[in-house]
Amino acid sequence: MTGFPQLLHAEWTKFRTVTGWVTGTAMATLLVVLFAALAGISSDQKGSPPVPIGPGGEPVTDSFYFVHRPLTGIGSITVSVSALKSGIPTDLAELRSGVVPWAKAGLIIKASTRQGSPYAAIMVTGGHGVRMQDNYVNDTAGPTTGASPRWLRLDRSGDAVTGYASADARHWTKVGTAHVDGLGPTVRGGLFVASPPSVDGMGTRGSVSTAAFADLHTRGGWADRHWAGDQVGAESPSFAGYPRNASGSFMASDGGFTVTGAGDIAPAVRDTLPTGGTRGDILTGTFAALIAVIVVAVLFISTEYRENLIHVTLAASRRRSGVLVAKAIVLGVVTFVAGLAGTLVAVPLGERLAHANGVYIFPVTSSAELRVALGTAALLATASILALSVGALFRHGAGAVTAVIVALVLPYILVAIPFLPASVSDWLMRVTPAAAFALQQTLVRYDQVASNYTPYNGYYPLEPWAGLAVLAGYAVVSLAAAALLLRRRDA
Repeated sequence: MTGFPQLLHAEWTKFRTVTGWVTGTAMATLLVVLFAALAGISSDQKGSPPVPIGPGGEPVTDSFYFVHRPLTGIGSITVSVSALKSGIPTDLAELRSGVVPWAKAGLIIKASTRQGSPYAAIMVTGGHGVRMQDNYVNDTAGPTTGASPRWLRLDRSGDAVTGYASADARHWTKVGTAHVDGLGPTVRGGLFVASPPSVDGMGTRGSVSTAAFADLHTRGGWADRHWAGDQVGAESPSFAGYPRNASGSFMASDGGFTVTGAGDIAPAVRDTLPTGGTRGDILTGTFAALIAVIVVAVLFISTEYRENLIHVTLAASRRRSGVLVAKAIVLGVVTFVAGLAGTLVAVPLGERLAHANGVYIFPVTSSAELRVALGTAALLATASILALSVGALFRHGAGAVTAVIVALVLPYILVAIPFLPASVSDWLMRVTPAAAFALQQTLVRYDQVASNYTPYNGYYPLEPWAGLAVLAGYAVVSLAAAALLLRRRDA
C-alpha cells in the first residue's frame, strides 16, 4: 500500500519513461512554435501605408472630410446640422437618412490634420443621436431626440473642449468636456463628415454621407481666411475609400455648406484594419498542439487497459480514484509547462517575423500578454485532463481521441470558416469546450464602431477566464464520471 505522493511519483515515472508520450508532448510545444513562424511569414504587407496611432498608442482609423480653419487660443464655433443622409451608392441621389447608424456630421477641434492627432468633436449621427467623442476611444451620449436641424457648439479653452447641443439655438445642453492633451496653441477646427463602412453580411461595404450645415458662427482666435476642405487619411490602410461615383467635397451656398465625406474617426477594429494581426493569429498552432496533447493524454490511460496493466496500477492504491487524480496532476503539470514554453517562444518569434513582413500586430497590455501566455498553457493542460478522463471512460484509445477532438478541436475549425453564421459561431464558442480559446482574445469591442465582432475575426462571446471555466467544467465532470466508473466496474 502506498500514499498519494508515491502514486504521483509512480505516474511521473511512467510518463517520462515512455518515449512516445514525452515525444508527443514535445511535439505539442514545437507545433505552437512552428505555426507561429508560418503565421509570421505567410502574410506579406510590405509597402502598405503606416497604421495611424492614436494618443493612447492604439491603432485608429482617422479618415473623414474636414472643412477647417486655424484656431489660436480660446475660441468657439456654432453650427446647425440637417439632412444627414448616407448610403452605399452608385449615385449620391440614392442617399437616405439613417442608413448608416454611425455616420457622423458635426464640429471638430483637432491638433492637426495628421492622422492620429488628438481631437474632440461633437456630432449628429445617423442613428445614435448627438455624441461627443475625443481621442478615438472616448464616446459620450448626448440628446437622442429633437427635430432636425440640430444646433451644435464647441468651446475651446486650453486643453479643455466642451460640447453643447440645442434644438432651437437658445436652450443649450452640455454634452461633455474633454481634456485633450497635446492640442498645442494653434489647432485646426471646423466642420466634418465621416461615414464608416457598413456591415454587410459577414463583411463590410464602403459608405458615403452628406450633411447640410447652416448658421455657422465663430468667436475668438479663429483665422480670418477662407475655409479649406481636405480628405484626411486618404492613404490610410484603415480607409475603405469612396464608393464608385462618389467623392469627398464641400460646397458653399446661402451662408452654409453641404459636405460629403467617408471614413471614420474611431479606434481601429479587425474589419477596418486589413493589414493587422493578433496574438491569436500567431498562436493558431494551439489547435494542432491540442491534437498531440489529446493523443498523449488518452494513451496515458488507455495503454494500461490495452496491455492489461491496469490491475497492477490499481493495486497500488486503496482508492482507485486516487490513481486517476495522480495521472491528471502529472499530465496537467507536464502539459502546462510544455504549453507555456511553446507560447513564450512562439509569440515573440511570430511577432518579429510578422513585423518584418509589414504586418501590424494589435497591441496588448502587459497583463493581457501574460494572460495569453498562461491561458494558452492552461487551455492545453485542462484539455489534457479532459482527454485523460474520456480515455478512462472509453477505455479505447481511438474512440476517446475522436470524441475529444470532435468536442474541442472541431468547433475551433468550424469557427475558422468565414461564411459560418455569426450566431452559430457564438453558440459554439459559448457551450463547447472550445470556448477556452477566448483566452487568446486581445481585441477590444467598441460600442461606437459597427463591425463583425465574431470569433472568426478574433472577438469571442465570453470573457477569457469564463471561456476557460467552460472547458474546466467539462474536464471536472468527465473526471468525476471516470472516477465513479473506475470504482464501480471491473478494471
